[in-house]
Amino acid sequence: MDTKVTISTMVHELYYESDTNCARTTLLVLSKLLDQTIAPQTLQSAVALHGCGGHGDQCGLVEGAVMVIGIYFLERGWNEDAVVKLAYTFAETYRNRFGSLICRDLRPGGFSKEDPPHLCENLTIESIAFAHQFICSNYNR
Repeated sequence: MDTKVTISTMVHELYYESDTNCARTTLLVLSKLLDQTIAPQTLQSAVALHGCGGHGDQCGLVEGAVMVIGIYFLERGWNEDAVVKLAYTFAETYRNRFGSLICRDLRPGGFSKEDPPHLCENLTIESIAFAHQFICSNYNR
């Protein structure tokens, strides 16, 4: 199955069948695409990483991807300094591509009590596809 279709299907199911937040969704989808085990405690730690508990600050899509970058590359023998530098590079390239790392800036229309659920579904799909490509392109360097 095409990677983008897999991402779209998984995001939709996680958002609408189990109301999974964006950080956990990113962790779960990337772990599936990369065949990377994610410990239950790691998923638990991401419970409030959707814009810092809904505050609108650091985007959970970024946080989830950076968590996967740490797990994925450290398990493949990279040293911590190299992983930190890679996370920095990811943040820079993400900001260049999407315009911000901040949830309230990235979320279509910001925040309103009238917002439908999972307003960021399309952004989530694009963000995960971007993170997946970033991880894959940096693994072989």
